[in-house]
Amino acid sequence: MYAIINDRSRQITVREGDVIQLDLNGEQAPGTELTFDQVLLVSNEGDVTLGTPTVAGASVTAEVLGPATGPKLTVFRFKRRKNVRVKKGHRQKYTRVRVTGISA
Repeated sequence: MYAIINDRSRQITVREGDVIQLDLNGEQAPGTELTFDQVLLVSNEGDVTLGTPTVAGASVTAEVLGPATGPKLTVFRFKRRKNVRVKKGHRQKYTRVRVTGISA
């Protein structure tokens, strides 16, 4: 059984027991339960329910595991012959979540 959920304009395919990374949305303590009610599709062993735009009554529950960080990115910008060089780094912050249940 799997579902496709909508989390802040991102569509994510989830199965029960999956660990996914979501964009950080405030500080959430580990062990907190999240409920995603914008479920776009639910598939239960060949029986597919497609929402228009969401499936009525379907939800996905998940447990917060804690914060995580993505890979470090280096952004280097320069203009030749102008002595302009800018080096910046970025590291995206995520929230790790384990999917505990899918209800259709």
